[in-house]
Amino acid sequence: MPRSVNHVASRERRKKILKLTRGYFGCRRNVWTVAKNTWEKGLTYAYRDRKNKKRNFRALWIQRINAGARLEGLSYSQLMGLIHKAGIEINRKVLADLALNNPAAFKAVVDKVKNA
Repeated sequence: MPRSVNHVASRERRKKILKLTRGYFGCRRNVWTVAKNTWEKGLTYAYRDRKNKKRNFRALWIQRINAGARLEGLSYSQLMGLIHKAGIEINRKVLADLALNNPAAFKAVVDKVKNA
């Protein structure tokens, strides 16, 4: 009895991957095995870098807060310690945005924690 192979399904599976790899360079776009490996590797990079993006943004916020705090005569760690001690619930993202875009509001927060 002849072997039964479902060419329709396998062709669709390959076309789906090749469609996802459109725009890649050279053989990575049209050679099935290379395209499949590249696409799978890309998924692992995407997963990893979703985590790294959070790490990078937190580091950026800390640098911005530190720069704003230094203008007020404090270090980042001193400022964060005073904020926690004063019981002010403000996250680093918002604090960094204030330091960058609204220095007057950032100064008000710093003055509040200095006097508390």
